[in-house]
Amino acid sequence: MLKKIVNRLIQCILTLFIVSVLCFALTKAAPGDPVLTYVEPNMSEEYIQNLRESLGLTKPVYEQYFLWLGRILHGNFGNSLMNNRPVLTQMLERLPATVILMGTSMLLGFLIAIVLGLYSGKNKNGVLDKITSMFCYVGISIPTFWFGIMLIYLLSVHLHILPSIGMHSDGNRSFGDLILHMVMPCAVLTFANASQYIRYLRSSTITEMSSDYVMVQKAYGMKESGILFRHVLKNAMLPMITVLGMSLQSLVSGAIITEQVFAWPGIGQLAVTAVMQYDYPLIMGITMFTALLVVLGNLLADILYAVFDPRIRKAGC
Repeated sequence: MLKKIVNRLIQCILTLFIVSVLCFALTKAAPGDPVLTYVEPNMSEEYIQNLRESLGLTKPVYEQYFLWLGRILHGNFGNSLMNNRPVLTQMLERLPATVILMGTSMLLGFLIAIVLGLYSGKNKNGVLDKITSMFCYVGISIPTFWFGIMLIYLLSVHLHILPSIGMHSDGNRSFGDLILHMVMPCAVLTFANASQYIRYLRSSTITEMSSDYVMVQKAYGMKESGILFRHVLKNAMLPMITVLGMSLQSLVSGAIITEQVFAWPGIGQLAVTAVMQYDYPLIMGITMFTALLVVLGNLLADILYAVFDPRIRKAGC
């Protein structure tokens, strides 16, 4: 098992290196000039060229990459071209807002999926299963930005029940105000997450309900609720481990579209601003941080697979 983890760590490092090369090359190849952010009408060409040199943009691309990589390895993500503030500082400032929103929506979606996914799988083609399937199809099909706009129109513009944008009202930093601002963006993301999780869990539950150990437990007279939550759930959770591992990066990167619709001050909104301003250091910082979490999520999923499934653990030994 330890050997397998070490091999996966080596693969993770190689993956991050390849991702960094590709992202850096694509960022530099993108149209636009970050220096134009600083340019004013009265600036001379000589001053603009000096500005470009001070930002290190006149060096060859490969040299710029290795300079950037050296700083990253020392924990220095560089400074933003927009405001000259450290990239890492700006990301850490936005991180709590994204983690609160995404963590809450993922947790709610997971809890809803456990109940509806299990009972839908147990009662295949029943009334509950058909209603739940329709719920999932709608949740997967509806664009999150459209759903968010509809909620804003209904609950904020028309009924005046909830605030439409932001994380807090002006001058109000209370927990209750935060909850009110979270309701709509969290509802949008929970709906989308639960729809996907339910489909995975339902499919796994249907497979597990036809297994021999379920029939044995029924022969022993065990209640169906006990079979579902004590035996079937553990085995049906295996495919969900991969889904949750892949979702780890969203705790940081957030839902970019949803954060834009609700003006939620998270990393997703910061990423959009960085792209619009051609802020290469900030774009690379967010991209690499997200890539790191994707790689770690996959590694964590592999480890949890071995924990939950003894067959995989024995095969890895």
